[in-house]
Amino acid sequence: MKFLESAPRFLFFTGKGGVGKTSIACATAIQLAEAGRRVLLVSTDPASNVGQVLGIEIGNKITAVPAVPRLIALEIDAEAAAQAYRDRIVGPVRGKLPDAVVKGIEEQLSGACTTEIAAFDEFTALLTDAEITLAYDHVVFDTAPTGHTIRLLQLPVAWSGFLEAGKGDASCLGPLAGLEKQRAQYNAAVQALADGQRTRLILVARAQNSALREAARTHGELAAIGLTRQFLIVNGLLPKEEAAVDPLAAAIYAREQAALAAMPNVLRALPRDDVPLKPFNLVGLDALRQLLAETTPQLETAGWEPVDLRAPSLSDLVDDIAVEGHGLVMLMGKGGVGKTTLAAAVAVELARRGLPVHLTTSDPAAHLAETLHGSMAHLTVSRIDPHAETERYRQEVLKTKGAHLDTQGRALLEEDLRSPCTEEIAVFQAFSRIIREAGEKFVVMDTAPTGHTLLLLDATGAYHREVARMLDAKGAHYTTPMMQLQDSKRTKVLLVTLAETTPVLEAANLQADLRRAGIEPWAWVINNSVAAARPHAPLLRKRAQNELAEVEKVATAHARRYAVVPLLQEEPVGVDRLLKLAAPITEPA
Repeated sequence: MKFLESAPRFLFFTGKGGVGKTSIACATAIQLAEAGRRVLLVSTDPASNVGQVLGIEIGNKITAVPAVPRLIALEIDAEAAAQAYRDRIVGPVRGKLPDAVVKGIEEQLSGACTTEIAAFDEFTALLTDAEITLAYDHVVFDTAPTGHTIRLLQLPVAWSGFLEAGKGDASCLGPLAGLEKQRAQYNAAVQALADGQRTRLILVARAQNSALREAARTHGELAAIGLTRQFLIVNGLLPKEEAAVDPLAAAIYAREQAALAAMPNVLRALPRDDVPLKPFNLVGLDALRQLLAETTPQLETAGWEPVDLRAPSLSDLVDDIAVEGHGLVMLMGKGGVGKTTLAAAVAVELARRGLPVHLTTSDPAAHLAETLHGSMAHLTVSRIDPHAETERYRQEVLKTKGAHLDTQGRALLEEDLRSPCTEEIAVFQAFSRIIREAGEKFVVMDTAPTGHTLLLLDATGAYHREVARMLDAKGAHYTTPMMQLQDSKRTKVLLVTLAETTPVLEAANLQADLRRAGIEPWAWVINNSVAAARPHAPLLRKRAQNELAEVEKVATAHARRYAVVPLLQEEPVGVDRLLKLAAPITEPA
């Protein structure tokens, strides 16, 4: 593997959920340790499953892995670190400031930015403490900090005064108000990250257009701040021999090869390793030792029974959605799970039934026109340009809050406005104009804001509280977009995930986030299910078996109602193929 050649002391693995970075990080640590190196494996992922993957209990303490001499593991408890971090900031002002102000501060500190910064606050010690780092030949990190977090840490120290003066917007500057460690430690950590002799960053992706685009964005963001020593791993590639025995496998193989052929140019220049798809769950040391192996043992398929997944279909959900005749349908989920495609599938199925539908998206890579590849009666389509909306919002804030700032204050405000929250707030404002239509027709919305962003909008008075304040005083009846999202009769939120461990964990975290905002997800949709496709190729049949436990987890532990959408042989492009996604799962012959 290229990424392991002359490996430096620090190895960082990064990539979006579900691409397999935890498994690869664990396999790397095992391989290095079994080659005689002293290795510390560190996870900074809030949904860390390193202990589960290794088959031992780890937690927030340095723990030896008994079966692998020289391997030590640590799961930084990012949520506990974030809570302690929040307590340090909110504790001194509780009881001294009005409750509404304290609530606003708490919500500012409740999002992913706080968790990430608190985790970075914890693991900078591992990068800068000579005693710790010199005790190990390699420190392997599962989940690297984002470019946005590192840029924030590079800015001048002026967070508290900046926020107290009311100059910041609802985003990531709040979490930074609590940084208490010496600035020199952060500078040393950033220097270590940017030093190619000490640090190697490995981007992990799947052979999917969306995953490769995400990897290209991450590459550019990190390279812009000096983290240029990067490698690429394309994980989970279907072996060519599988394609010879199953039409579904042949279609997947062709799709993956096409995605690799269309890979963004910035990724082509990186050293690259391909890791083939394995038939087994990547849990336990035996499985992890095989992950980076050049060959996979032959599958024994004698006596295998076909996978018979009996689950509700997307058609069943659409039946219940259609009853009202109108309403807002929001599809939420992490990137790469297929929200755009499923939003289009729900919209065309409702339109096929003669119901009026407005399908809208803010995903810059969605290309809804290409996905639909045509038009149909009762369906209108729109696309919100997130870049244009964000720029409009950014200029509005700079014109108002930034008008009288000095150079340093304006730099802080501009960095705050680069936060992911800024785009979600700006896009939500644009969505709000469309939401009103849901009283007369169906509005199907792709790429919705997260629960944290919705709470920020509420807590900061960006829309909901301002309207409520004005109209409550007049005794007027009103419904804000936030109130509509919280009304289960008007809004149905569908959480989209895959039948894999990490995407299910991430969807569960999103559900908890939404519930804090008073929004109860209506249903879960498990997309691209191999089990629902009933494959014949040995490797895919084994993968299908592995999915059943995750489907059961969604059905019994997470969702009030759910549906499973099969992986199709053909890309779901065009109205006819989209309608197939909403078709009932046929009984096996």
